[in-house]
Amino acid sequence: MKTIEMRETGGPEVLTLTERAVPVLSAPTDVLVRLKAAGVNPVDTKIRSRGVFVPDGLPAVLGCDGAGVVESVGEAVSRFKPGDEVWFCHGGLGGPEGNYAEYAVVDEGVAQPKPDTLDFIHAAAAPLVLITAWEALYDRANLAADKTVLIHAGAGGVGHVAIQLARLAGCRVCTTVSGPQKADFVHALGAEYAINYREEDLVEAVMDWTEGKGVDVALDTVGPDVFAQTIGAMAHYGDLVTILQPGPDLDWKEARNRNLRIGFELMLTPILRDLPEAREHQGEILRHCAEWVDAGKLHIRVSETFPLEQAADAHNRIEEGHTEGKLVLTMD
Repeated sequence: MKTIEMRETGGPEVLTLTERAVPVLSAPTDVLVRLKAAGVNPVDTKIRSRGVFVPDGLPAVLGCDGAGVVESVGEAVSRFKPGDEVWFCHGGLGGPEGNYAEYAVVDEGVAQPKPDTLDFIHAAAAPLVLITAWEALYDRANLAADKTVLIHAGAGGVGHVAIQLARLAGCRVCTTVSGPQKADFVHALGAEYAINYREEDLVEAVMDWTEGKGVDVALDTVGPDVFAQTIGAMAHYGDLVTILQPGPDLDWKEARNRNLRIGFELMLTPILRDLPEAREHQGEILRHCAEWVDAGKLHIRVSETFPLEQAADAHNRIEEGHTEGKLVLTMD
């Protein structure tokens, strides 16, 4: 099978098209999937440039998100049969288990039935960002109706689904964007207010929108400087969740004075720490999201696709920044 190998850390040029044997079923609950598409996430570019999570994990196949057709199943598999269409988030952290390839083996507990209304490209774009946004908002921040919510980078992969999940919970949403085109995009997703961070002061804009109270919930998807700035835009006793490290030099005084509850979200933890119950919960998230997708309540934005052999170009595009939604590799 064709696959993209990372044999050393470095720039996108370290991603090499190569041939590998089709992986085989090694456990009774294994499922062999012929991949049709694989999502490309910022975490892929970080692993490529900084190193894999798995000891002795090179050469590695990247790609956490996949969607495809079940080719064969282990003797104990009861949920799937050959021909079933699935989506999942698994692998891509080091070693051969990744989705920049034509085939992947996953446990039947990891794979979930693909939403009927999504093609493989959009299905492959979705699992990691859906789970991340769901856990950040619903699990970490305990989102409830009528809350005011700030989503940073609302036109991005996590941001564009986070806006929709917050709206589905009955919340009012504001978000940050870099220009008018992205403002139009996030408004179409349900955001009430789009803050152009290049032209507006974040804290002043949020305080004006919330009549001086600050937002009840904020999700940082950008990094330390934005996280620190967001503290001043929070309501007292609010929930501030980040998917990144806040940075070693952050002054926590104002966060403490506001009695903020700080949450961290890394949807890879169940994989890294081998937490079966948490993996099961993530499967439930995908099943619930599939119902919303098929009901027309939740939409996935794919801005660009690349053939598998152009994985390096996709990494370049992500590192340029400012993409809308997701990028996807295709295998056909």
